[in-house]
Amino acid sequence: MYLSRLTRNMLLGAALLAAAIAPFPGAAAPADLRLAHASSSDSLINKAALEFQKKVAEKTGGALKVVIFPDGQLGDEDPIVEGVGVGSIDIGLGGSVDAIDPRLNVTSLPFLFSDNRAVHAFLDGAVGKELMGFGEDRGYVLLGALDSGFRQFASSDKSIAGPDDLKGLKIRTPPNPVILATMRQLGALAESIPFGQVYTSLQAHVVSAVEPEIRDYYDSKWYEVADKLAIANYIWTANWWFMNKDRMDALPADQQAAIRESAAETVQWYRGQLDATYAGILEELKGKGIEITDVDTSAFHSIVTPVYDEFGKEWGADLIAKVRQASGN
Repeated sequence: MYLSRLTRNMLLGAALLAAAIAPFPGAAAPADLRLAHASSSDSLINKAALEFQKKVAEKTGGALKVVIFPDGQLGDEDPIVEGVGVGSIDIGLGGSVDAIDPRLNVTSLPFLFSDNRAVHAFLDGAVGKELMGFGEDRGYVLLGALDSGFRQFASSDKSIAGPDDLKGLKIRTPPNPVILATMRQLGALAESIPFGQVYTSLQAHVVSAVEPEIRDYYDSKWYEVADKLAIANYIWTANWWFMNKDRMDALPADQQAAIRESAAETVQWYRGQLDATYAGILEELKGKGIEITDVDTSAFHSIVTPVYDEFGKEWGADLIAKVRQASGN
């Protein structure tokens, strides 16, 4: 059959357009939401992601499907934040928030919270809800905060009992500016090593210590290469839960509501798992012969006061004062 040049060009253009918008092999369908995090597939974080996945499917009657990428499959925490920002990932979980809004790191100020109850009361209160509005001007929507938890000290050489034990110590930290500033104030030599490289860095003595949250310490088997764990609760950090704003805004209102409701319900479910999870992990670690000590942190408090002043200048003294008052600090 003869086709005019114009008709052939129109058909070719339509075919090219169809190819361009068709999903490539393995790509998520239009109704799929890609959720990525760097935590282990066995972690409580991933169990929360699975809980969220189930709730979203139930609340939307299957119209939305959450596809989970754990274990850093789509990158470490920084690349995940960047991916959500540009829309190649729909939802992320992690502690790296500078690209969202650096002020979210305010919840990581040293010795800000006394325990999990104080943390959750803060997050559920007026100031915590105010923080949840951060990042929208940069294209992010915060869905909530899952406890990354209180951070401890673990070393391969000696147990850390006080500030003097940190002086000159090569210690791995995440790229959290508050943690880095706190380590500098305590005289430690901090190295921001990606999460997935921590085990080999300890094994190769690139660093001799870490300041982990207990679940990460256990799930990633860092105890095999840093077997002296000191319980200090020196900083609390969040696994912030964030979504690409354009992706959220493009969804029907009922689906947006389902995502927010599912996230809120998952946060409550997750909090209910923490005490038993921590108790079980500590027992497991003791059974493996890990040396576990409690740290008297009173000597640390006055040393880290300048960290508050430093970030008060950067983020505003009013924000620091408001957060300290709301935290009960």
